[in-house]
Amino acid sequence: MTINNRLKEYIEQEILPLYFSFDKAHNIDHVEQVIEQSLSLAQHYDVDMDMVYTIAAYHDTGLCEGREFHHIASGKIIAADARLRDFFTEEQIVTMCEAVEDHRASAKSAPRSIYGCIVAEADRCIDPMTIIRRTVQFSLKHYPELTVEGHFKRCHDHLIEKYGRNGYLKLWIPQSNNAQRLTHLQEIADDVATLRSIFDTIFAEESE
Repeated sequence: MTINNRLKEYIEQEILPLYFSFDKAHNIDHVEQVIEQSLSLAQHYDVDMDMVYTIAAYHDTGLCEGREFHHIASGKIIAADARLRDFFTEEQIVTMCEAVEDHRASAKSAPRSIYGCIVAEADRCIDPMTIIRRTVQFSLKHYPELTVEGHFKRCHDHLIEKYGRNGYLKLWIPQSNNAQRLTHLQEIADDVATLRSIFDTIFAEESE
């Protein structure tokens, strides 16, 4: 598995640094994790690894325009990046735009290509402790006026709405281990006492 060195150098120097300005839940550690997971999942499919790498690297760049429509903005950033024409055809650019547009967990329909499925699955990163921590980090940053009880309620509500047994999150790649991890997260979310204990520890650490 090799990535075009010139492409990798450009993205590492000009694109990945954008993530340093995003919140802790979508920072450089997050994008590096999504890149690593995307490349791992892609090995099960006949896909272009340069495209997989680029999609993962750009998938959250649209956060520079706000969270609500960041997936659409990310697609526009890819489409507007003239340097990518040095590495990809226009058809490949369109596919990559669609993939980042389709990666959002709240999307109502399945991604339009295997590339969208890969980045969407990689973006799930269903590690229960990481997800709870990211939820706390996001809440502290965007809702600083909430009390501790308010932050806990928001955390619990978010976990049930997105990751719960009837949540909106969908999984797309059977080779991923996300399904087993999702079951564990659902068990934690259903046990309010256990969730509160985990929340209190993480909230104290993140509030320091």
